[in-house]
Amino acid sequence: MIFLTLKMIHIISAIILFGLGCGTVFFKMMADRSGNHAAIAVTSNHVVLADWWFTTPTVIIQPLTGILMAGQLGMSLTDGWMIQTIVLYLLTGLCWLPVVYLQIRMRDIANESLIQTQPLPDQYHYYSKIWMWLGVPAFFAMLGITTMMVFHSSLF
Repeated sequence: MIFLTLKMIHIISAIILFGLGCGTVFFKMMADRSGNHAAIAVTSNHVVLADWWFTTPTVIIQPLTGILMAGQLGMSLTDGWMIQTIVLYLLTGLCWLPVVYLQIRMRDIANESLIQTQPLPDQYHYYSKIWMWLGVPAFFAMLGITTMMVFHSSLF
C-alpha cells in the first residue's frame, strides 16, 4: 500500500509539473503576443505564483517519491536508466532556476512599467526570449524522464 501511495503521489506531481509548465508557457506566450500590457502584467504575476505554489512543491516531491519507490522495490539509484533520469532531472533544474529569476524580473518590469504607463522595455522582451529558450531543453528533458519512467524495463 505504501508503494502504491508513493506511486500515485509521484504520478500526480509529474502531471502537475509537466502540465503546469506547458500551461504557463502557453498563457505567457499568448499574453506577450497580445501586446496588451495589462494582460502581460497579470499573466506574469500568475506565472510567478503558479511556480511558487505548484512547481516548487512538485520539484521536491518528484525525487523524494522516486527515491522512496526505488527503495521499496530494492532498485539501485545507479541503474543506467535511473542515472539518465537523474541527469535529465538535474538538466531540467538547471534550466528552471534561471527561469524563476527571469519570471520574477519580468513580472516586476511589467508591473512597474504598467504603473508608470510606459511601454514594456526591450529588457522585458530580451528576458522573455531567454525564458523561452531555457524552456526548450527542459521540455525535452521532461519528455525523456517520462519516457524512461514508463518504459525503463524495456529500454535497458
